[in-house]
Amino acid sequence: MQQEKKVLFVCLGNICRSPMAEGIFKKKVEEAGLSNHFVIDSCGTTSQHSGELADYRARKVAQKNNIELQHRARKFTKNDFTDFDLILAMDTQNLFEIQRIAQPDQLEKVKLMMEFSDLFPAERNVYDPYYDSEDKFEEVFDLLNSCTSNLLQSLISNNHESSV
Repeated sequence: MQQEKKVLFVCLGNICRSPMAEGIFKKKVEEAGLSNHFVIDSCGTTSQHSGELADYRARKVAQKNNIELQHRARKFTKNDFTDFDLILAMDTQNLFEIQRIAQPDQLEKVKLMMEFSDLFPAERNVYDPYYDSEDKFEEVFDLLNSCTSNLLQSLISNNHESSV
């Protein structure tokens, strides 16, 4: 890859889905030997968990998969539109919140995470496991694992095509 790509994952509180997506994607990028070509972060559309580590169940499931979630929750800001090239919302509610504060020329940066799933467009939302069991966190982890693989392939392909 020739260009640095800045990717931001966004969910509601930034303690379940988006930090898992961030951690999974960082690992995939590292394993591909592309860490120097990416800036990867996550945040939430609310500030209710700002400063907190990811939910203990998200950390536990990630750790089972050799991923350490060290991220501390933060709220999405208008600066994220200029700081990131791609902003991935975990569901349509968060997509709407991001789009609501975007300038028209910033909307093209914002996508649903599920656009990188084989289940899209039938399924548009990454399920929020916060009020559920650890099993649901594992299901969400598996879904995000698949989505981030497709995302990385897409970014590598698009970067390669644009550098030709």
